[in-house]
Amino acid sequence: MKISIEGFPFLIFVSYLVSVVGISRAADTVNTTQVIRDGDTIVSPARSFELGFFSPGNSTNRYVGIWYKNIPLRTPIWVANREFPIRNTSSAALKFIPTGDLVLQDENNATIWSSNVTRAARNPVAQLLDSGNLVIREANDDQPGNYLWQSFDYPTNTFPQGRDFGWNLVTGIERYFSSWKSNDDPAQGEFTYRLDITGYPQLVLKRGDSVLHRLGPWNGMQFSGMPSIGQNITFTAKLYMNSSVIYFREDTLDRSIVSRFSLSPSGVAQRLTWVERIQEWVVYYNLPTDICDNFGLCGAHGLCSTGTSPACSCLDRFVPKDEQAWVRSDWSGGCLRRAPLNCTRDVFLGYSGIKMPDSQFTWFNESFTLEECEAECLRNCSCMAYSNLDIRRGGSGCLLWFGDLVDIRQLTGEEQMIYIRMAASELDSKGKKRKTLIAVLTSLAGIILLGLSLILFFWKRKKNHQNLRNEGGPEESHKEDLELPTFDLWTVTKATNSFSISNKIGEGGFGPVYRGMLEDGKEIAVKRMSRTSTQGLDEFKNEVIFIAKLQHRNLVKLLGCCIQGEEKMLIYEYMPNGSLDLILFDFGMARSFSGNETEANTMRVVGTYGYMSPEYAVDGLFSVKSDVYSFGVHGYYKERRCLELVDTNLVDSFYLSEAVRSIHVALLCVQQSPEDRPSMSSVVLMLGSEGVLPPPKQPGFFAERDVRAAENTSSSKNTVSSLNEYTITVLDAR
Repeated sequence: MKISIEGFPFLIFVSYLVSVVGISRAADTVNTTQVIRDGDTIVSPARSFELGFFSPGNSTNRYVGIWYKNIPLRTPIWVANREFPIRNTSSAALKFIPTGDLVLQDENNATIWSSNVTRAARNPVAQLLDSGNLVIREANDDQPGNYLWQSFDYPTNTFPQGRDFGWNLVTGIERYFSSWKSNDDPAQGEFTYRLDITGYPQLVLKRGDSVLHRLGPWNGMQFSGMPSIGQNITFTAKLYMNSSVIYFREDTLDRSIVSRFSLSPSGVAQRLTWVERIQEWVVYYNLPTDICDNFGLCGAHGLCSTGTSPACSCLDRFVPKDEQAWVRSDWSGGCLRRAPLNCTRDVFLGYSGIKMPDSQFTWFNESFTLEECEAECLRNCSCMAYSNLDIRRGGSGCLLWFGDLVDIRQLTGEEQMIYIRMAASELDSKGKKRKTLIAVLTSLAGIILLGLSLILFFWKRKKNHQNLRNEGGPEESHKEDLELPTFDLWTVTKATNSFSISNKIGEGGFGPVYRGMLEDGKEIAVKRMSRTSTQGLDEFKNEVIFIAKLQHRNLVKLLGCCIQGEEKMLIYEYMPNGSLDLILFDFGMARSFSGNETEANTMRVVGTYGYMSPEYAVDGLFSVKSDVYSFGVHGYYKERRCLELVDTNLVDSFYLSEAVRSIHVALLCVQQSPEDRPSMSSVVLMLGSEGVLPPPKQPGFFAERDVRAAENTSSSKNTVSSLNEYTITVLDAR
């Protein structure tokens, strides 16, 4: 086939048409065979954004950029060749080169801008997405994680809503805003707006290397210096942090709203929204907003407030460094502590409702409590302040400040607290006059308290003597107060996981018992008085006093108590060998005897009769075996009927031999004669072994007794005037 030379121009024209048709068929993409020249554009699928050549403002220079498609005012959100304008676009072109890079070449085929992809591509395409992002990817792979390059990684002065800016810690790419030089020149200006991650992340506006404005560190809900970013009904603000990225994002709650964030040539950061009715961009907010947004206006340790005149003042217990300059409204010198610090005696005073200061600061484990944060700061004398990292859900994490505290401003309605290091002498002092006044008042109060204490002492002493006379016997002197360690409610609540049902190990007439663990790792059992308990405060105190004095060999060790508000609790040492029954017993009416005694006698029997041994209930005789009886009173023994005691809900989860053995041991504990009952150490041994058990004798419910034998085995001088016998022929479980 021959082709005449005259037909060659026609072939060129056909080739051009094919190229144009190729672009029109894939209006949002450019492939390796296509070229975009001045006048050509590609449009995102939903026609939200458009890419092509444009001239900004009154300039005649040409740039390749992306702008909003359906907004009459052409508003670029990205510029490719911002530093290298094209003055003659007759032969300029945006196209792919064999290396897989998308490049912009001028009329001399010199490359003035390149995507500089880091990975080679076999069949690359450039696609404009509806988000306004221009991406380069493999033609058959549209997964965002596999993009070869994207314009969002290289923003200029504007971002549409819902875009991340900050750091990709894997690639090292930082997304930040930089202003244009002017409205006619998109070259990089002198202002930048970026996410500073040298400490805990915060947004910072700079002019060159000088900080002009900062929003304060992120507190889990918003940046501390601008609560409106995190608390409005139009936009949401979030900070994303993990091992790969640290990004900040602002997004609209209503997707129909068209919004953008832009940094103006004059250094004003703005959030703008498009109002269709008036066909204009309307400012939603500006940064900086007011005089207190100027970085470090009041100097070190100075506090700025727009509601006062002058705007600057010193933090409490600080004074101006230069009084004369302060009077002239020159606050740059800042403030000094009124009293010098002493690392071994310093204290921390809390301030709320302020923008968190700027200085060298760092952050610690996000699970730290505020108390752990304070301890961390106390370990380092150069630590000047501390605060919670995240104020959500009661607060967590730790922020520490070092050096001078700068750029603090007063806010309203803020919950975050910061604790600033002060000299201990400043805790209760505001000058010599106040010191003198406090000294006088303290002395006067001391005299009054001493007088009241003496009156109370003699009144209580008189009342105790009167009680002894009325109630008969020196035994009542055991009701004197006994000092015992106390636990605060917060410590007990934390130890028991807020009295979680999973920590509950039993319940008696006094109330439920919970297992817990103190911060030092010590396990405890907490006996919490139920509000429906029949015991009152007197019984509670009685149990505390008598168990603390007694330290009975058969009782679990009492560690302390907690009385706070309506809460009344006893804290025992937790014993994993089955001590729960002893804790559940009602010792509110307990009696004591000397540690070297094995038995004793009382003139008046007190306690819960269901738990009393017969010799104590009738004769007032008690010994270590009386408690053994109380331990075994839960037993029940009839021929082939002992398993009726077992809870039906446990039928499928217990061993028959263990149940029978437990009931057998219980019956040994409730035998009529104290001498026949085993000691508690023997009880533990019998329950933990498989040896043969002796047969139990008659339980103590049979009232006949050998009084003379009782007299010979006890220190009692009592005799029984008559022997009224009775028997109980049918026994039912309590």
